[in-house]
Amino acid sequence: QAQLVESGGGLVQPGGSLRLSCAASGSISSINAAAWYRQAPGKERELVAAIWSGGNTNYADSVLGRFTISIDNAKNTVLLQMNSLKPEDTAVYYCNVGLREYSGTNRAYWGQGTQVNVSS
Repeated sequence: QAQLVESGGGLVQPGGSLRLSCAASGSISSINAAAWYRQAPGKERELVAAIWSGGNTNYADSVLGRFTISIDNAKNTVLLQMNSLKPEDTAVYYCNVGLREYSGTNRAYWGQGTQVNVSS
């Protein structure tokens, strides 16, 4: 079993930056892949960015060039660096991480969500 804890959300002005963290703890051998999703009020959850253990990444067109997803394997943490934030980036952000546990089981977990508000 593992747990994910998200942090780093908050209120920021347009053009500002935030860095979201998703820390995995528990019986973890490695991170296979990870993604960040977001859900704005009244909208469906959408994929923001994804990364695989080999380093390949994928981004939504709306965040390409502004957001960067990465994995800190030493800390079992997934990061999302968000720059040049816009009001339309306001949403609850969720991490989804595919973990390989020491038991050999591969399992995906969701974080609890962290609120990002971009407003002047």
